[in-house]
Amino acid sequence: MSPLDTVLTVAGAVLILLGAVLTVVAAFGLLRLPDALGRMHTASKPQTLGIALIAIGLALELRDPLATGMLLLVALLQLLTAPVASQMMSRSAYLAGQYRKDLLVEDETQD
Repeated sequence: MSPLDTVLTVAGAVLILLGAVLTVVAAFGLLRLPDALGRMHTASKPQTLGIALIAIGLALELRDPLATGMLLLVALLQLLTAPVASQMMSRSAYLAGQYRKDLLVEDETQD
């Protein structure tokens, strides 16, 4: 095993661990936050970054072009779809009144 292999293995393991921690933090946020708008925030931002870090870490661990391409596709689709879906669900929750008005500092979406 060359020194470069060792560095790539350690970097991959660290990225996988960081991604897993971010995903767990996002899961706790879904349980702890009181309203739909806060839950949508935790469902998109840390979870999306967590999936991207896990995909990069796995690509560094596997070092296979086909697997790296598939992981890149997974991370790219997650980065494109999760924030858009979260925004659409948040907007629906806002229009349906399923949020706590006392938690909004400034209501920029008010019609």
